[in-house]
Amino acid sequence: MDILCYTLTMDENQHIWISWARTLQRWGIIEGVASFLETAGSLSVLFAQILYLSQPMLSGAVSSRSLRAFAQVLENPADRREFVSFLREAPTSGTGA
Repeated sequence: MDILCYTLTMDENQHIWISWARTLQRWGIIEGVASFLETAGSLSVLFAQILYLSQPMLSGAVSSRSLRAFAQVLENPADRREFVSFLREAPTSGTGA
């Protein structure tokens, strides 16, 4: 049961990560965000808390699920490293992933 739950969570995260990568690529800031996430260190936890607190104000612009998922990435160093790798390997064009 835990494996199924983990698999579903990873699939959901990957879907969200693909969406984030496309948006960051469209804005032309994908490398800057990856570099920031690499160097933010313990400040990432602070940024995660700010996201949690800002959620009601940002709910019109960004989905709550996406905000929570990004806050969780910021809080977890392993997830943060994995997301940075994902961003650096993200395709620069097209819709494939």
